[in-house]
Amino acid sequence: MSSAAEARFRIDAPNSKPRAIKIIALDPPSERVVKRLAQAAWSQASFFTASAFSGAPRKDESFSMTGWLSDLAGRTTDLINEVDSADLVVMVATAGESACAAAIIGEACSVKRVNTTGLIIGGPGTTDEALSKTLAQLRPWSLMLVIASGEDYIEDMLVALRA
Repeated sequence: MSSAAEARFRIDAPNSKPRAIKIIALDPPSERVVKRLAQAAWSQASFFTASAFSGAPRKDESFSMTGWLSDLAGRTTDLINEVDSADLVVMVATAGESACAAAIIGEACSVKRVNTTGLIIGGPGTTDEALSKTLAQLRPWSLMLVIASGEDYIEDMLVALRA
């Protein structure tokens, strides 16, 4: 604003409510990163792992949204209930690892109309082949997809997303 006349349109109240963000690790290496991040102070973020998903369905089957997540204490929780209470779901995967759980999580988010973000942890030694493998699994289910150069970038992205 550059004048007193424009100042009257300024909104001084904070956002009406904080975002409810669910951060889900899709593989064992990203699970370690998510567990480390969960130890920090976050506003409305909940952290989970999807390592209980056994793999992709056979050709004639589709994923079922009755899948379970695990909280960081190892307790199972229903995927649908978690997605239903979320404004944003962030899936964290490591380049070269299996991210097949992204399909079932993405399916649940699509049905519930919840935005998704995919964060892929790469690094200087990450090959194009490893990166392509993970990208192919996350791309269909992520409205925003970010390739992080390292683990610290994941934390920066969560801060930027107001977790």
